[in-house]
Amino acid sequence: MDIRVQVNTSRSEGSDEKPTVVIVDDSGWSRTILRNLLEKNGFAIIGEAGDGKEAVEVYKKLNPDIITLDITMPVMDGIDALRQIMEYDKNAKAAMITSAGQRSKVLESLKLGAEKFITKPFDPNLVLKELKSLVKESFPE
Repeated sequence: MDIRVQVNTSRSEGSDEKPTVVIVDDSGWSRTILRNLLEKNGFAIIGEAGDGKEAVEVYKKLNPDIITLDITMPVMDGIDALRQIMEYDKNAKAAMITSAGQRSKVLESLKLGAEKFITKPFDPNLVLKELKSLVKESFPE
């Protein structure tokens, strides 16, 4: 299993702590890029997973503020993982990671409850804008 988990149980509602994120992508390189970008810009990465099955397990264990899900992954893709996560927590904040040419999968993800999309290759400013908008009410700047 390719799961990296850090547990932070001290966060309370209304605190000014960093928004927590779980990054899910079968590419270790993509996870590293996102982790470095987000950690440098006020997010706490509390877990990572390399496929959709692990994503569901990590989400249930850590309950992050945001989960990023690559659409195309082995074992279970990001759409099936999103479906299971939304069944578990209808208020989950999910950002799907897509490649060009995945329009039908993007539309399916929207129907399931994804709120944001991040396109590879990553545009750092767009990634930050999209993820910050997911948690703006809980973590005002």
